[in-house]
Amino acid sequence: MAQIKSYKDLLIWQKGINIVVLVYKIVESFPKEELYALSSQLKRASVSVPSNIAEGYGRNSDKSFSHFLDISRGSLFEIETQLIIAKELGIISDDILFNTILKQIEEESKMINSFSKTLKTNY
Repeated sequence: MAQIKSYKDLLIWQKGINIVVLVYKIVESFPKEELYALSSQLKRASVSVPSNIAEGYGRNSDKSFSHFLDISRGSLFEIETQLIIAKELGIISDDILFNTILKQIEEESKMINSFSKTLKTNY
């Protein structure tokens, strides 16, 4: 991590921010009764992804960072599950945005896995 000056330089953090933006866009169309249910859960889980990457980076320990990456990956699976539920309930009608988010989640998960493996070789 010597060449990385900030967590903001990490592609996994940048992609995490992109996922947050996409999630916020898709929940804009959710019905008002979902404001404190799926909508809120999706927003919290999405914000958790880049937040845990940043927090893990700030711990200055590869082992600790790897732990926070695991939490981020768990949040990705949470988002994916909640999006599938919303789609099955007919809450999501924008197939393009839905599929875009799912693709971004898959890519982010792979990137986090790869980065985490690199960290684990250092401890």
